[in-house]
Amino acid sequence: MSVTRQTFDQHMVPNYQPAEIIPVRGQGSRWWDQAGREYVDLAGGIAVTSLGHAHPALVDALTHQAQQLWHLSNVMTNEPALRLARLLTTHTFADRVFFCNSGAEANEAALKLARRYGNLRAPGKHRIIACVNSFHGRTLFTVTVGGQPKYTHGFEPLPPQIDHVPYNDLPALEAAMGPDVCAFIVEPIQGEGGVMPAAPGYLEAAAALCRQHQALLIFDEVQTGNGRTGGLYAYQQAGVVPDVLTTAKGMGGGFPIGAMLTTEALAATLSVGTHGSTYGGNPLGCAVAEAVLTEVLSEALMQNVADRHQQLVAGLEALGSRFGLWTGVRGQGLLLGAPLVAAWQGKAGQLAAAALRHGVWVLVAGPDVLRFAPALNITAADVDEGLQRLGTACAAVLGDTA
Repeated sequence: MSVTRQTFDQHMVPNYQPAEIIPVRGQGSRWWDQAGREYVDLAGGIAVTSLGHAHPALVDALTHQAQQLWHLSNVMTNEPALRLARLLTTHTFADRVFFCNSGAEANEAALKLARRYGNLRAPGKHRIIACVNSFHGRTLFTVTVGGQPKYTHGFEPLPPQIDHVPYNDLPALEAAMGPDVCAFIVEPIQGEGGVMPAAPGYLEAAAALCRQHQALLIFDEVQTGNGRTGGLYAYQQAGVVPDVLTTAKGMGGGFPIGAMLTTEALAATLSVGTHGSTYGGNPLGCAVAEAVLTEVLSEALMQNVADRHQQLVAGLEALGSRFGLWTGVRGQGLLLGAPLVAAWQGKAGQLAAAALRHGVWVLVAGPDVLRFAPALNITAADVDEGLQRLGTACAAVLGDTA
């Protein structure tokens, strides 16, 4: 029985507004819809399909594991989870890993750890500081921490003892700190908030403030991690080591998996029975994530990220100069944003829709920024083709408004 976009309207909860087209097949950085039309993928499922569609190493890992074990529950451990934990701790600051299914779950675990850490240290040490315009997930706890009213309106009352400061505003962070703070959670690059990088020195100063007030520094690397910014994790390029790191999205290359990484001392805060996840650390997800990280850790792939970064930035800047829709490009690695000029602010969705009509999938980061998060192994030819189609879309949009 065939399904259409109308099927969505008839049978699914209306909390999403998907495009009219329905993709059915993908290969590398291209995918095809029900009509057989081809699209260049510069979105990567919002920085998720880190190795593109149907990558052979991921297909092999999933197929092999699917013929062995699917699920056991955490009453048992399993070999893929143990191998993945060892891989993560070998290549990061962390000593311990908690596996889950998504970025929201990873952040939920990090925030619960921070609250428990604070409460064990001193009565009333449970306040969390986060940044305005950040994004940490869609659970009630994490959406409250995110500091974007559009995601919390109508869900009140919100969890208490969470304060927000402007991103990159060090004096505001310093003023908000105090002995009752248990954690400061921050994205090294705000993704949903407009692909906004941390200012030079901001993360280092935040780490010093956390040490001064005995608060945990939590890096949300759900979007910046797993090779997205040109290294395994962005903290390694920033030169600041957090107490807790959360990761998901590209970790599974499209298979749902997330993780919270921390030190041995802090991991002891979550003793037996204090937290859990039914599917967290399942063999299927861990086997695929191990294959993803093995690829990401290769020098060749990270070199491709650096090369395609330069190519994409140059191409976007050229389009910006040609059409006058945006000026400059910001971000790191293959997480890039093109902020729209004043006359086009609020119209990022319109531009993204036009791009899709012309065969290239791009993202938005709020109403004023086009966001690009293609596969880390995207080819030069695919970048060129995507930029060409984006240019055609820009010309069409300007023609429609001329």
